[in-house]
Amino acid sequence: MGTFKGQEEEMGMGKGRILTEDDEILSVLEECRTIAVLGMSPRAERDSNEVGLYLVRAGYGVIPVYPGQKEISGLRAYEKTEDLAAGSVDILNVFRKSEDVEAHVADAIRLKPRVFWMQLGVENERAAERLMDAGIDVVMDRCIKVEHARLCR
Repeated sequence: MGTFKGQEEEMGMGKGRILTEDDEILSVLEECRTIAVLGMSPRAERDSNEVGLYLVRAGYGVIPVYPGQKEISGLRAYEKTEDLAAGSVDILNVFRKSEDVEAHVADAIRLKPRVFWMQLGVENERAAERLMDAGIDVVMDRCIKVEHARLCR
């Protein structure tokens, strides 16, 4: 896992930030390579499945996380983020309701992704503050697929 432009301390040290600027988002998308998609549905018609597969086609390593699934769209899936090894993902991309995000913060802190990315329509300030206090950068209310298509192509 790499470091980002302007990052002065090692990963996990210091306070994370809420990323909102295009250059910050672009750095994340260019430097991060492994993305766990929390809530990646096995149903092809769901946005979470479409986004996960888009990320695979864009060259990212994608790890689906969805209860009761061992495989989603040909990718090895995990039932919960607790099943992932700490440090194994760069981005934890979250498809959950805003009010459900806080339930995943403690395990996200253990997992230590570089970025905790809440999908379009998902915002939780309390969760973001806890994540930033743990040195994890946060993106809220943005679709990673839309941002990638807009900034990386």
